[in-house]
Amino acid sequence: MPQTAPSTSPVVELADRFWQWFLSRQPFYATILGDERYDDRLPDPSAAGRAEEVAALEGFLADTERIAPGGLTAEDAITLDMLSVVCRIQLRGYEQHLYQLEAVDQMAGPQSIPGELSRFQRVDSAERVDRLIKRLEAFPAYLAAQRENFEAGRAAGRTAAAPVVARVIEQTRRSVELPIGGEPLLAAHPEFDAATRARITKAVEDHVRPALADFLAALEAYEPAARAGDGLWALDDGDEIYRTLVLASTTLEADPQELHDYGLGQLEAIEQERRGIAAELGFGDVAAMRRALAADPAGRASRGEQIVELARAQIERAMAVAPRYFGRLPRAGCEVREVEPFQAKEAPPAFYFPPASDGSRGGVYYVNTYEPENRPLYRLAATTFHEAVPGHHFQIALEAELDDLPDFRRYGARLVGIAYPEGWGLYSERLADEMGLYATPWERLGMLDAQAWRAARLVVDTGIHAFRWERERSVRLLESIGLTTLEAEAETDRYIAWPAQALAYMTGQREIAALRRELEQRDGASFDLAGFHDAVLGHGTLPLATLRRELPGWVRPRGG
Repeated sequence: MPQTAPSTSPVVELADRFWQWFLSRQPFYATILGDERYDDRLPDPSAAGRAEEVAALEGFLADTERIAPGGLTAEDAITLDMLSVVCRIQLRGYEQHLYQLEAVDQMAGPQSIPGELSRFQRVDSAERVDRLIKRLEAFPAYLAAQRENFEAGRAAGRTAAAPVVARVIEQTRRSVELPIGGEPLLAAHPEFDAATRARITKAVEDHVRPALADFLAALEAYEPAARAGDGLWALDDGDEIYRTLVLASTTLEADPQELHDYGLGQLEAIEQERRGIAAELGFGDVAAMRRALAADPAGRASRGEQIVELARAQIERAMAVAPRYFGRLPRAGCEVREVEPFQAKEAPPAFYFPPASDGSRGGVYYVNTYEPENRPLYRLAATTFHEAVPGHHFQIALEAELDDLPDFRRYGARLVGIAYPEGWGLYSERLADEMGLYATPWERLGMLDAQAWRAARLVVDTGIHAFRWERERSVRLLESIGLTTLEAEAETDRYIAWPAQALAYMTGQREIAALRRELEQRDGASFDLAGFHDAVLGHGTLPLATLRRELPGWVRPRGG
């Protein structure tokens, strides 16, 4: 992984030191970025590991407070701000024992590590295989520490919600019972020679499978203690935890009631747009339009490969017109892959992973092909433009290419919250409409469904965690805005497992769109849309308050 060039700036030195420490503590994050120094390690979720992390974070926070803000460059001031925010949020999470809940998570829990390694750990040499084997040998201790964490949570009355526990048990059981030939670490590498395949098979059978079996047994014992209330409100300190997670996700001290009400207002506005499409297509109302769509077999995939092929064509279409809307395009390409079977049932419809920092791998856009007949094709375009081009791929790949920023800003700024990147992804769905990327009115309907989905997230997430909604109420609302039952159930359980994460999307989009309107009014006919996009993406991930403060000074009128 490239290292930041030496600098006399104390802020850059501190950011570099923090980033190197972070990679050493989160070795799998380093692997995803292509940094192989820690490919033989797993994180340390034990009590001793937490104590070390808390001490280090307190030290970094004290270091930020010792640097006088006066006289700093704009970028150094932003970096210092972000370091402080990251340390404070992570320390609040430790104070509130979030690790006890994070140990039971169907989206990115500890049971998913072997599958994640199959995606990103390089094993194309004997030395790299050796590092993977060491990592697999460390897996039992890692899972044992995670068991201790969720068992401590049970003793303290801080447990995951019942639907989340059920999904993690199901996912772990599938991994335990999977025939060895289907093990992701083997299935992902048909090129292995017999000796390598035998070594990895032995490591899986000796270390991974027994550890997962023990983890599964502990989860089954934990299940009766799962909290009956789906929301954080059911925990004694749930309101405080939710406030911390809202801040961590949105980078704002946002009020749940205001977000809830904004989501309801957006749902009404989007429904008006849907009525316009229904009229355009000759239907009397939205319900008639949806009945016709549901009855059309061409609107659904008959095979998983059809989804992958369509996604690739959508990326090619977006890349062809992107130079009219962006002055700078990322150097890294964007590959489309299917979500692996071990995770597909619980996984979202699509997600994105960044390019490796050494250029060995481009960005990867994963599309979920589980039960393809239940995945409407008309929705895929908006998902592609959000997750890939011009959404996350442009934002994340360009961020990594900002060579004048510290590596913390280029590769780790998402630690400060996801409202900026997810807001950009959602803004990109609307931008794709301006770019003419939706091939049919049906795909535009898919975009509106996606927008309604994110508006509904504001309603559902706050409803579950602040206003005591039950799971079924969330599922019904999501179905009412166009999600299938499969999607509505998976999404609801995602919001239960990841409180406040879903708030980031529309909060970030609202901020970016509001800044664009402000600058369009300021600059009038000389407003430069490509320049605006380059400025939004040209400084990496930012807290929304920082974006609001700094962006107007970065955007210049066309010819200005």
